[in-house]
Amino acid sequence: MSVILSDCPPTVPVTAIGGRRWSDRALDVTAFFLADVADGLGPFLVIDLTSRRGWSSSEAGLALAMLLVGTVATQTLVGFWIDSTRRKRLAVAAAALVVAFASVLLYSANSRSAVYGLQVLTGVTVAVIPPALAAISLGLVGRERLASRLGRNEACFHAGNVASAVMAAAANWCCGSMGIFYGVAVMAIASSISVLQIRERDIDHQLARGADSPDGHCAIVPLRRLLTDSRILWFTVAVVLFHFANAAMLPLVGQKVGHKSPESAATLMAVCIIVAQVTMVPVALLGSVKATLSRRRVFLLGFAILPIRGLIYTLTDATPLLIANQILDGVGAGIFGVVSVLMMADLTRGTGRFNFAQGMVATAIGLGAAASNYLTGLIVDAGGYDYGFLFLSGIAVVAAVTFLVRVADTGPNSAPKKLNGVRIAKDE
Repeated sequence: MSVILSDCPPTVPVTAIGGRRWSDRALDVTAFFLADVADGLGPFLVIDLTSRRGWSSSEAGLALAMLLVGTVATQTLVGFWIDSTRRKRLAVAAAALVVAFASVLLYSANSRSAVYGLQVLTGVTVAVIPPALAAISLGLVGRERLASRLGRNEACFHAGNVASAVMAAAANWCCGSMGIFYGVAVMAIASSISVLQIRERDIDHQLARGADSPDGHCAIVPLRRLLTDSRILWFTVAVVLFHFANAAMLPLVGQKVGHKSPESAATLMAVCIIVAQVTMVPVALLGSVKATLSRRRVFLLGFAILPIRGLIYTLTDATPLLIANQILDGVGAGIFGVVSVLMMADLTRGTGRFNFAQGMVATAIGLGAAASNYLTGLIVDAGGYDYGFLFLSGIAVVAAVTFLVRVADTGPNSAPKKLNGVRIAKDE
């Protein structure tokens, strides 16, 4: 069965590398400010709900899960839309403004239904950000520079997280938890301004959707071919298990500390985030360099670290050791942020479905993360925090084994010319 070759929009002439420097810098700034936007309030919301508002662990976990419910409901459709639209910059700007609005309202929302609803709204809008940012990156710099560009994205993103965590700690000390909620809104507004500084004419929208087949044609495969590609399916299973194991770990630490010392929980959480994010900056840059040689080997390191991190949380309650353990979080997350997108770009080259596939995988990841927060909350309510961490560590082991056994390496020179036996090329 042949691929579709007529759905590709005309390629936008891309300026020379030197002429794209302004857009490159604007993308750096955008990634920096998006740090507080893409994940919402995260563990700070859990701390606020369990300490200031007296919610249970399972209720707070459900609130986090609601954000992911919104993402799951829309991520695949958003990815499909990002593939076809040229308004990627406007999409990111609009999503950031909605997050700013929702963050301000979340602080004053008292009813559970209002909190859950605002979290769903936030989840729907942040679903736009990862595929749009990856598409802009690929369309801006091309495949040859994609690894380094993604490394820069992640480094700027994590540097922004450090800045926002410092701001959160200062705001919590000066204004209480209100400062944290309003700080997210400020970062969101700044990101909406900076993304519009990326020049539209610098983005190749055909390349941004992965429609560049190995033989030089613009190729878009039918969706059913993408959905039955075993390489993509096993990759999805592995990263979903990884995220299931990882999603609830830091919020669980926040809950554990919050119950022991509510007054210092937000500050300690900010320190934990700072340590992890500082670690992620060099890891993202180094990982992008090493991944040019072997995506799989670099990613395996991230998988191997996760169960070790979970076990350490069961062995100590000492604050310095809990903080030090965040270095492992930084290594794992820094690798994941770069290599997962690189491998997906490799796996979908010549399909024209790069962003749809990202959305599909993100939907599956969102389901795993939502289940992780909720199920771990139930386990903690029934048996305590150590049981929760052991449960997550066990899932992390399964994730590592799955990736090792079922996922092959990819790379710029190993992108297949066939998808499930179908040649991605123009019929003779």
